[in-house]
Amino acid sequence: MQGLTTVQQISILVLPVLFAITVHEAAHGWMAKRLGDSTAEMLGRVTLNPMRHIDLVGTLVVPLISFLLAGFLFGWAKPVPVSWRNLRNPRRDMALVALAGPGANFLMALIWAVAVKFGILLGDTGSWVGRPLSYMGSAGVLINAILMILNLLPILPLDGGRILAAILPPRLSRGFARLEPYGLFIVLGLLATGLLGKILWPAVRGIQELAQSLVGL
Repeated sequence: MQGLTTVQQISILVLPVLFAITVHEAAHGWMAKRLGDSTAEMLGRVTLNPMRHIDLVGTLVVPLISFLLAGFLFGWAKPVPVSWRNLRNPRRDMALVALAGPGANFLMALIWAVAVKFGILLGDTGSWVGRPLSYMGSAGVLINAILMILNLLPILPLDGGRILAAILPPRLSRGFARLEPYGLFIVLGLLATGLLGKILWPAVRGIQELAQSLVGL
């Protein structure tokens, strides 16, 4: 998006960011419902309506500030409530519920890659649509790849932490769960030291390349 003004960049990023976070959270609720827990559905969280998932600070303020100051998008939505007692196989199903979010991000990365392809095919004949669509699609692939890989880090309360807690032996899982209150500080520490980028970017680039290759880009 080189050559675009800050306002243009933000306008291109709004929809990809909103959908990435919204569908990610809705996927958690949808999977929980499939596995026996209707808590999220009863609270209206199995929906693509972004207003149900937006956290004022995490979804709007933090991403905007992190983008303007560091050129890096970082944020979160309201977590979808899941009652593990209602799940048919709690340990296994909690891992599947956690995995559904990153899985939805990968699916969206593919959809946005298709948008890039359509934008390219429109070319100069539809430059007023094709170019913005290509920019937005590229942003969508990148944002969903970042959100997917970030959430798969084995740190609670991220999805990767939930998955690890579900597959660890019960005694180790209980010890690991005690680290959850410090998870956000761990992630912020990794971000501040630059280690987060070094951990994320190789995998993010791999997801970008995979999504693009699967749609023939």
